[in-house]
Amino acid sequence: MAGVDLSLSGLASGFDWKSLVEKLVEVERVPQQRLRAEQDVLEQRNNAYGSIKTELTVLQSRVTTLQEGDVFDGRTATTSDSTIATATAGSGTANGTYLFEILQLATASKRLGTTNVGSPLSASGDVSGLVLSEAGFATAITAGTFTVNGQQITVATTDTLQDVFDNIAAATGNAVTASYDPGTDKITLSSSGEILLGSATDTSNFLQVAKLYNNGTGSVTSAGALGGVRLNAALEASNLATAISDGGSGAGEFKINGVSISFDASTDTLADILARINSSSAGVTASYDATQDRFVLTNKVTGDMNIALEDVTGNFLAATGLSAGTLSRGQNLLYTLNGGDTLVSQSNTIDEVSSGVTGLSVTALDTGTVTVSVATDTATIKSAITGFIDAYNRVQSLIDTETASSTDADGVVTAGVLAADGDAEEIARTLRRLVYSQVSGLSGVLDHLADLGITTSGDNDQLTLSDEDALDAALSDHLESVKELFSDATSGIATTLADYLERTIGEDGTLVAKQDGLTKQASEIDTQIADLERIVQANRQRMLDQFAAMEAAQQKLNQQLQFLLQQNFSIST
Repeated sequence: MAGVDLSLSGLASGFDWKSLVEKLVEVERVPQQRLRAEQDVLEQRNNAYGSIKTELTVLQSRVTTLQEGDVFDGRTATTSDSTIATATAGSGTANGTYLFEILQLATASKRLGTTNVGSPLSASGDVSGLVLSEAGFATAITAGTFTVNGQQITVATTDTLQDVFDNIAAATGNAVTASYDPGTDKITLSSSGEILLGSATDTSNFLQVAKLYNNGTGSVTSAGALGGVRLNAALEASNLATAISDGGSGAGEFKINGVSISFDASTDTLADILARINSSSAGVTASYDATQDRFVLTNKVTGDMNIALEDVTGNFLAATGLSAGTLSRGQNLLYTLNGGDTLVSQSNTIDEVSSGVTGLSVTALDTGTVTVSVATDTATIKSAITGFIDAYNRVQSLIDTETASSTDADGVVTAGVLAADGDAEEIARTLRRLVYSQVSGLSGVLDHLADLGITTSGDNDQLTLSDEDALDAALSDHLESVKELFSDATSGIATTLADYLERTIGEDGTLVAKQDGLTKQASEIDTQIADLERIVQANRQRMLDQFAAMEAAQQKLNQQLQFLLQQNFSIST
C-alpha cells in the first residue's frame, strides 16, 4: 500500500468526503451571495441616479440659456431684396425698418506695375538661334500644329523661331513670310493677299502666344510685346528687362505696407516671392499679368486706400515695375440711411460704426434701394422655452420610471430600482415646485408658466404647452415680462432652478454625494466578501486536512486488520 495518495477522497474509507466539504463550503458562502445581491441593488441604484444626473445636466444647460437672458434679446433681420443686400442683427438692435440706398459698392485698390517688364525675345532680328523652349514668351509654346492660309505648320519646342518662320513660308509657297522686330518685340506676318490664321484642329498654341490674330488684311502683327518673365527661374535669370539685385549678399529686402519681404536673387524665383507676399501680413495679393507683362498688387480689403512700397536692399520693386506703376484707387461704399446724408464705409459691410445703428450689420451686394426689417427673434426664444420643457419632462419621466412599481397578470409586484429611495422622489417634487409655483416679486404682468399657456397634470409631473397662441401672444406683447419670469436675478424660474441644480449636481452637489456613498457601500461589500471568502477557504482547508487525517487512520486500521486476518489464517492451517 506504500505510495497510495491518501488525499483521494474515500480511498480507504469508501466515503466521498471531498464532495461533502465542497457542499459545506457552498453553504458557508450563502452570506456572500446575499452581499452580492445587495451590492447589485446598490449598483443599479447608482446607475439609475447616474442617468438622472445626466438628464439633470441637460436640463441645467437649457435653464442656463433662459437664466442668462441673452436669448430674449435676439433679433432677426430680413431684407426686401436679397440681391441688393443681406443683413444680420445682434442683441439689443432696435426693432423697426431701415431704408438703405446703396449708391456705390466698395472695390479694392490696385498697384498696376508698368507693362512690358520682361526682356524682348531677342536683341536683334536674327532669331535663328532662339530656341522656342528657351525663349522668353510669357506663356510656354506647346508642340503641335497651327494653320496659316489653310496650311498646317508643325512646330516642336526644340525648333528655333526662325525655323517656324521658314516653315510658314514653305507651307504657304512663300505667300506668307514672317519676321521679328526687336524694337517693338513683335512678330509680323506679311502677304500680298488677306492672311487667314487658325483652324478648329490646331493643337499648338503658337498663334495665341505670339498674339497673332486675324484682321482682314495682308499684314498681321503681334497685338503686344512678346517678351515675358520666367516665374519659375531664379530671380537673376527671370528674363526681366531690368536685372534684379539683392545687394550682392543674398539678403534683399523690400516693404509693402510696412511689412518686410526678404529675397535671394540666386535662389528665389518670382513665384516664390509672389507666394511670400500673399502669405504675409502685408494685406495684398500679388500676381503676374501675362497679357500685359506686368505685376499687380491688389489690396485684400476694399476701400480707397493706398499701397505703400519701399525698396530697402536691392531693387525688386523697381525691376518688376511696381514702384513706377500707378495706383488704381479703390472705391468706398456710399449709401444713405432713411433718406439722410451720404454715408461712407470702406467695406461692403455696413456696421454700427458707419451707420450708427447698434448691432445691425448690412452687406451690400449691388446698388439700389432695400429695406431691412429688424424684429425680435421669437422663434429662437420659443425654441429655448420648449427645449426647457422637453428636458424637464425627460427628468420627470425617468424618475417616474425608476421609482414606479408594476404588477403582472399573476399579481407579482416588481418594484422600480429607486422605489424605496425617497431622494429621487424628492428631486421630482422640488423640480415641480420650483417650476410650476407662482413667482413672487416680479414687476411684469406674468408670474406663472400658466400665463404662457404651459400646464401640468395632477396625474404626473409633466409640463405641456397646451396653448401655443398664449405663448406667441406673450412673446409679442410682453417680452420683457417673459424675460423677467425666467431670468429675474432673485426669483426668476430659471434663476431658482439653476441654484437648485447646482446644489444637486454641482461639484459638491447632494446627488454627487449620494452616488459617492453608493459607490463606497458597494466597495465595502467587496471587502466584506473578500474577508468572508478567506474564512471559507480556511475552514475548507481545515476540513480537508481533518478528513485526510481520518483517511490515513482508516488506512492504518485496514492494514492492521489485514495483518491479523493473515495471522489467523496461518494458525488455522
